[in-house]
Amino acid sequence: MENKEQAGSKEVHITHVFNADRALVFKAWTDPEQLATWYAPDGCTISFAKADIKQGGQYLSCVHVPAYGDCWCKGTYQVVDAPNKLVFTMEVTDETGKDVTPTEAGMAEGWPQVTTVTVLFFDLDGKTKIELHQTVSEELAKKTGAYPSWLSMFDKLSESGFTGW
Repeated sequence: MENKEQAGSKEVHITHVFNADRALVFKAWTDPEQLATWYAPDGCTISFAKADIKQGGQYLSCVHVPAYGDCWCKGTYQVVDAPNKLVFTMEVTDETGKDVTPTEAGMAEGWPQVTTVTVLFFDLDGKTKIELHQTVSEELAKKTGAYPSWLSMFDKLSESGFTGW
């Protein structure tokens, strides 16, 4: 497999523990209605123009960022193995799903056109530990806000208490 890391940098790896059963946490990642409640950083919202969450399925989403405008992306679900593993791509697009360069979309120089996100789900005595890996430099993700956005989203999901679904 080709190494997609930038020279001298490591990619994004985040571990988080949720106080909920693994099946509930996995469902929160694979149900569009649930994703709409937490899958955007603080102060932002997300909407899905398309969300076919199954192996080989595709999505087109928009994170609405009040300070900067809309951030569109699409992707394909490469692995949907409930409740163990989720792998999907994230590709920078416009509102029609047409590929655009990250720079054209207003993103930081050096951000890749496509990243792959892998989420592993582990049972931890009734809680769930996830391990997230994204194929982008951790340094760049921290500089652009992408890394703290993951942390913010995980906090939102934890605070939801996994109720009302």
